[in-house]
Amino acid sequence: MGLRPALLTRRTTGVASTTLALLLSAATVGVVPAASAFSAAPAADVVCEEPTDTHSDARLKPGGIAKHEPNELTAVQVREREADLATALRERARFRLGPQSASQASTLAAVNVPVVVHVIQENSTRAGGNIPDSMINSQIKVLNESFSGTTGGAATAFSFTLQKINRVTRPAWYPIIQGSSAERQMKTQLRTGGKNTLNIYLAELSNDLLGWATFPKRSLDPMDGVVVLNESLPGGSATNYNLGDTGTHEVGHWMNLYHTFQGGCSTTNDGVADTPAERDPAQGCPAGQDTCPAEGLDPITNFMDYSYDSCMYQFTAGQASRMLTAWNAYRAA
Repeated sequence: MGLRPALLTRRTTGVASTTLALLLSAATVGVVPAASAFSAAPAADVVCEEPTDTHSDARLKPGGIAKHEPNELTAVQVREREADLATALRERARFRLGPQSASQASTLAAVNVPVVVHVIQENSTRAGGNIPDSMINSQIKVLNESFSGTTGGAATAFSFTLQKINRVTRPAWYPIIQGSSAERQMKTQLRTGGKNTLNIYLAELSNDLLGWATFPKRSLDPMDGVVVLNESLPGGSATNYNLGDTGTHEVGHWMNLYHTFQGGCSTTNDGVADTPAERDPAQGCPAGQDTCPAEGLDPITNFMDYSYDSCMYQFTAGQASRMLTAWNAYRAA
């Protein structure tokens, strides 16, 4: 998600919902083409001076530790990821065109994601990370509302079912330090299920981060999953970030979405054609903000921006399509 700012209201509802039909034809080779700017016809470059770094201080508290947010990618990394997605889709197509068998990978148009939540605690107190089950159940409810379009955005193919809450008291893992050997040890020991199982790790986090996630890969990575600040769950103490949308944002990354401000004002930006270009991440809820010359205001209400939780309420149809394409390429059984 990003770094917690120093200035840490309810998600806007009542916006007309856009329903995305995500049905696949049996004659297809197994994917829904994403509404992707990467695959669109070449367009004239937009003249826009890009920042020299990748918003490394976008969510930094004054006096905090300057650190690149884990899910911000360079242009080279984006090209590598898109090339890998194309390869995964080709492999999937070849596999589905082969002899039919019971073990053959499926192509899904509706996906129920099993969820395992790992609560990492320093001790048995709330201050030590022991958040109640009610907050976790509320987070799963928020995920289902967000991905179903109930809050006002496009309906996606995804729903979520909580399978297990795993509580682990391990002071050496608290707080979770992004990129540390302790994080790798924690995930290697705790991660459960296959590529289609969403593992969420809850704790206090290092460097004022709200959360981070792994992008999907063709092979199962023991680091696969989502890390979320425990107090960002509904009812938590992270002011302006305690309605559960950090979880939604990070699961979006886990399903292959980039930030809406990825690439700034470039013609490809986040690779989704129906999210307007955005030079910088939104802070707060800046209605009417427009940081790029291309058509469209900044998508400050999108779950993949950095707005307050009360300002976020939608995925777009293009993002829904991109997530389903990536699911069928990487995570479908």
